[in-house]
Amino acid sequence: MKAISLFTGVGGLDFGFEAAGFDTAVAIEIDRTCCEALRSNRDWPVIEDDIHAVTTERLLETASLKIAGVDVLIGGPPCQPFSKSGYWVTGDAKRLGDARADTLSAYLRVLEETQPRAFLLENVSGLAYRGKDEGLNRILGGIAAINQRTGSNYKPVWKVLNAASFGVPQLRERVFIVGSRDGTEFRFPDATHGEQGALLPNEQPYRTTWDAIGDLPDLPNDEALVAGGKWAKLLPTIPEGANYLWHTKRGGGLPLFGWRTRYWNFLLKLAKDRPSWTIQAQPGSATGPFHWSNRKLSARELARLQTFPDGLVFDASRNEIQRMLGNAVPSLLGEVLARAIAVQLLGRRRYGKPPRLMPPVRPDMPAPEFVQAVDRPYLALIDDHDDHPGTGLGRRAQLRTSKAA
Repeated sequence: MKAISLFTGVGGLDFGFEAAGFDTAVAIEIDRTCCEALRSNRDWPVIEDDIHAVTTERLLETASLKIAGVDVLIGGPPCQPFSKSGYWVTGDAKRLGDARADTLSAYLRVLEETQPRAFLLENVSGLAYRGKDEGLNRILGGIAAINQRTGSNYKPVWKVLNAASFGVPQLRERVFIVGSRDGTEFRFPDATHGEQGALLPNEQPYRTTWDAIGDLPDLPNDEALVAGGKWAKLLPTIPEGANYLWHTKRGGGLPLFGWRTRYWNFLLKLAKDRPSWTIQAQPGSATGPFHWSNRKLSARELARLQTFPDGLVFDASRNEIQRMLGNAVPSLLGEVLARAIAVQLLGRRRYGKPPRLMPPVRPDMPAPEFVQAVDRPYLALIDDHDDHPGTGLGRRAQLRTSKAA
């Protein structure tokens, strides 16, 4: 089964489709570091260019495919215009007002001009926020227009999925849109994993960070992984699975911060017995999740939490590797969706074995790490700090409102 991959990044979706039996016939990606990583790990044809400068004719020629001969078109247009982080920083996101949202139009252009048997489009869950869903409506309306112009019968179905619900050891929500050229309506697979104590029939407990990386060696002496910045020495004072909220009036530590006055991943630490929180692409010095050993995560650990196949090579700085991996789709989630597309929309027989990229359940989980006392310099922060006043009432939101006035 042949796939054309747009906005490929470092290949998260592609590795998942590969595990389900697809071949990436051509990938297009503008980022040089990502392209170098793709070429180092697979022999897929990679076009290193801006998608707006690449004709569909060139894509098909490189893939050795014809119009309507593509099994599936996959891709995740850049998500910054719709990201949750944008809402946190400014109280809103630019959405279609951001020039980068033009990539949605580029995806639709290739969809119309290649006429694949099926397509999958991925984006951040913010694309579908109620009342702020111009991007989603742009896609759905664009597909309806494609049907009118070409006589195709794509019936797009969309859903927000949490990767942890399908065995990925990471809580990561993304929206997926899937459609078939012949009008067959796609049914998203049911969740296979859930929260311990609230499992539905046929569900397993979430895969944990210990399942994902518990067999990897600790790296206490790796200088590239040492946490830096003014807050680094607070990490050992926070329990596994907690963040800065531990050191507020409502937490179990000292009142060093106000409740919810920082972003949720500030001083956030992994817990061995839970999935990871979302891996960030561009973290600051105090942005987690951090390893339970109070350090940054290694490239191999990041790849495991994203369920990439083992054995990949990344010849780049650690920050570049985190940027690439943090922007990627967890490969296991890609595999689960690729299997469903293959069976429902492409006529493949059902798969007889569990997903190849599913992490094993790893026994012998150690006890949580010891929590240390707060160092003297931080004690000066002890105070009766105010809680965050609420959505739209914080300092940045008030400043934005005053400027607008």
